[in-house]
Amino acid sequence: MLMRYAPKLAHNIVAVALGVEGQAKATLARKLKTASSSIKDVIIWGNISGNSYVDLRKAKVYRYESAIWGPPDFSRPILSLVFDSEWINREFVATLQDLVSTGKHFGGMLAAHSIATTLKYWYHGSPPGEIVSLGVLSEGQFGIPEGIVFSMPVKFENGTWVVLTDLQDIEISEQIMTRITSDLIQEKLVALGDLISFQPYQSEVERTISPATSDDQENQNVSDEHKANTQFDPIQEEGKDVVKPDDSEGKPVEQLTDQNRPTTKA
Repeated sequence: MLMRYAPKLAHNIVAVALGVEGQAKATLARKLKTASSSIKDVIIWGNISGNSYVDLRKAKVYRYESAIWGPPDFSRPILSLVFDSEWINREFVATLQDLVSTGKHFGGMLAAHSIATTLKYWYHGSPPGEIVSLGVLSEGQFGIPEGIVFSMPVKFENGTWVVLTDLQDIEISEQIMTRITSDLIQEKLVALGDLISFQPYQSEVERTISPATSDDQENQNVSDEHKANTQFDPIQEEGKDVVKPDDSEGKPVEQLTDQNRPTTKA
């Protein structure tokens, strides 16, 4: 609504996705017994208060204590360390859903920290080379329909945010994209008065897709436990149900110019 009636400020209006991203990092950190600050490049796609997908294909961990060590800038792919794909597919998703359904996800401290960090990045730039998730107005990037606020990978530099359209191997299947975008499009139409009532997205099978591990999402089992109308599904490796070991040669594929004061949404 704000973007429609204040189009010149559209680039200044964002949805803060760092809260969702932070919960995903914290859950992964507990699994790996490391600090959540050591985990980078977890990508949140979609509606930060609705259907969201946690993309682990670019996620990595720094300063991880194991048999393999390196300098401070040495990192290892998350999916090469979490060998238990069942944990990712079930417990990881359930934990994030529980945080949302119980309201813990939107705790005041988490929201405040997420907004403060987003503003810090906006004015001073995000860490070089690091992927940040941010809900911005889509202009068709990654095949996302235009005109909806959608969380996607960005970086902050020179007082503005830039969508990372040059990232490789982060394509999203049509089924996942439909699920993510359907509710957002309806929410926009209801807000603008072009649609009378909101009808949550329904697939041809059931309400909730099981965690995505390949582009063959249509073959995944489904669950009707749709907590708080919010979906978290980790995207892992294309065409695989398991994570490649460390010695695999293939890399795991699964994360203002205008000087007006930024407006953020927690």
